[in-house]
Amino acid sequence: MSTGPLAELHDKARAVLDPVHYDYYAGGVGDEVVLGENEAAFRRLALLPRVLRGAPTRDLGVDLPGGHLDLPVLVAPTAFHRLAHPEGELATARAAAAAGTVLVSGVASTVAIGDVVAAARAVRAEASVWFQLYPQPDQDVTACLVERAERAGCTALVVTADSPVFGRHRRDAEHGFHDLPAGLAAENMRDLPGGPPGGVRDIGMSPSVSWRDLDRLRELTSLPLWLKGVLHPRDAVLAVEHGVAGVVVSNHGGRQLDLVPAAVEALPAVVDAVAGRVPVLLDGGVRGGGDVAVALALGAAAVGVGRPVLWGLAADGEAGVSRVLAVLRDEVDHVLALCGGRDLADLTPDLVVSRGTGVSGRCG
Repeated sequence: MSTGPLAELHDKARAVLDPVHYDYYAGGVGDEVVLGENEAAFRRLALLPRVLRGAPTRDLGVDLPGGHLDLPVLVAPTAFHRLAHPEGELATARAAAAAGTVLVSGVASTVAIGDVVAAARAVRAEASVWFQLYPQPDQDVTACLVERAERAGCTALVVTADSPVFGRHRRDAEHGFHDLPAGLAAENMRDLPGGPPGGVRDIGMSPSVSWRDLDRLRELTSLPLWLKGVLHPRDAVLAVEHGVAGVVVSNHGGRQLDLVPAAVEALPAVVDAVAGRVPVLLDGGVRGGGDVAVALALGAAAVGVGRPVLWGLAADGEAGVSRVLAVLRDEVDHVLALCGGRDLADLTPDLVVSRGTGVSGRCG
């Protein structure tokens, strides 16, 4: 974790969180190699500014299938926000709405999706909330979850594709952390087909989930469909062929496979493969506005932030999440100004260089 206001929120969150819950949020899979690489890979990149072509104010807005963002940062799906703060996803939703950005609320939310959307729209009537979905082995359960998201007023679905099985988290195993505390549950999994009335089903994962399941989802809903967890450019091409509205380059925050590259290292090849047919988002390792700017210059339309939002939530509830988003907005705007930019389109691949290789060592 770098220095600065977001690092201060992280330190405050660590001080107030139960150490078991802190490790659940902070930890990764295996030896946590990729967890560290997600951040370290950004440190290996630099921006080569342009001069004498800026503007006194800059436009940070982004239009995406499923909503408009006032800044190129959305809140990535993360689980169990009520472990961080009693108001949980309600506080996160209000802060995201006030910032004019999208919250991607997960199937593992500790607040039901209908209440999350209502909280966001109590702050901002046009607030966009997306629903993150693991396709369930039972297709009736998947269909019910999609229906709930639509009924709640979600404006897009984000299908997580990189979890055929659960990642193995050493920190959780050492703590024996396998179940939520009493009174908390994955509320979106309550009252589903095949479960007892009022009961909460486990979130299912299956290696048999396939592109056919993605096609079934397209038939179930007219909502824009994002595919999350794409690292291989061939999968990005397949995603476009199967009708997705957008692709999210992600390694699940370093929580699934410890052998994969950093998310930002996988980004350029996916952007090239998609070739502008759909927007590409990135999440993983973004810890400041400079990271946002680098990702945008490499072709991302926007980025998702996960852990920094959780640290803000734990440190100071809704105000802490608002602080995270305000810091990122200010830092992106500042970097854009220093790079001679007027809007986000001025962040282009030719600005990105690899440190230690000279200016000719371009990454873009």
